[in-house]
Amino acid sequence: MDRLAFNAAASVNEQRIARQVLAHELANVHTTGFKRSYEVVLQAYKADGQGFDSRHQPQIVSKDQIQLKPGPLIATGRDLDILLNDSTVLGVNAPNGETAFTRRGDLRLNNQGTLVNGAGHLVLSADNNPITIPVGFKVRFGSDGNVFATDPTQPGVPQEVPIAQLFLRDASEVRLERREDGLFKVLGQASGTDFATGQQPVGLTSQALESSNVNPMAALVRLIDQSRMFEQQVRMIKEAKSN
Repeated sequence: MDRLAFNAAASVNEQRIARQVLAHELANVHTTGFKRSYEVVLQAYKADGQGFDSRHQPQIVSKDQIQLKPGPLIATGRDLDILLNDSTVLGVNAPNGETAFTRRGDLRLNNQGTLVNGAGHLVLSADNNPITIPVGFKVRFGSDGNVFATDPTQPGVPQEVPIAQLFLRDASEVRLERREDGLFKVLGQASGTDFATGQQPVGLTSQALESSNVNPMAALVRLIDQSRMFEQQVRMIKEAKSN
């Protein structure tokens, strides 16, 4: 009975990681471009130490690997909003100065006229530099990631001027994991590491945003399942004590 209580208590303790992942997803149901992680895995390993010869303890394994499944499209009609198609990711400048990747496309101009996303990360060009838009110019994004600017005060028919090419990569052939700041990096690689784009063409849809790919109903069902599992493990501990 001691082993039963030991394993039940260990399971309750290890399930906390799954609860944290689920709580993180529920908190970002309405976050633009948010991607949920793959499910955590519960595996058993033999506990070492005196008195543990016959005990196997469950342990949660999670690397926070990103699921790039597209979220719902939201048409906004706003010129600076972009939706990244398929497995395309956008390169941005992380708060610590490293190059990182994101799916967030709610772009805007900061006080210096530099292009940033809704989280304040600097959007990078193909040559790994910030993108600055001339004051008063209207911005348009091409489907291939080219950035064009138009001067509305120009007499006659305004001419579009190419400003930069967005830092886009196809991540269909690599695995990404979440950084501590919420951005993406290549799984198993050092932060700031770039990767070769995949075989699928990169692209975007302008004047639209991608919603979170978290299914609220499915997440709530999983939350209920977590609650029931916790109650079951606690009941097993009480029964072991009673026996």
